Amino acid sequence: MKLNELFTIRIALGDSSVIGNGPSGLRVIAEVAAGTFEGERLRGTVLTPGADWVVLGDGYGEVDVRLNLLCDDGARIYMRYTGVLEQNDAAQSALAGNGETSYGDHYFVTQPRFECGQAGYEWLNRTVAIAEGRLIKGEVEYRVFECQPG
Repeated sequence: MKLNELFTIRIALGDSSVIGNGPSGLRVIAEVAAGTFEGERLRGTVLTPGADWVVLGDGYGEVDVRLNLLCDDGARIYMRYTGVLEQNDAAQSALAGNGETSYGDHYFVTQPRFECGQAGYEWLNRTVAIAEGRLIKGEVEYRVFECQPG
């Protein structure tokens, strides 16, 4: 298997709701306010609605995100992903608004999947991707890679 860069996506976070502690940890729902994505085959904006239903506990967060993407040519893509966010010192500092993390500062990996009904985008429905994230004040950025045979 080889990984080919699909796009980089930057997501601005909006309001969040703290649901509270449950059996899995502290649940928080963070709204997606806006964003952009850009790559060789895909580019456009992140629309609302969208959100991250994250559970925080034991030094890690389990992210569960759903996004609404609008490509520059008008195609709409539903993107969903789950993954793991390590809450080490670098991540905690960035989440508190004190700077940002770089790729590799902490374990922040997700598995995006896509749905699109637009002609010419059918390949996305069969694409499995992997993404590495980083935290920026009020935002999250991912490098998304398409998994291909070979």
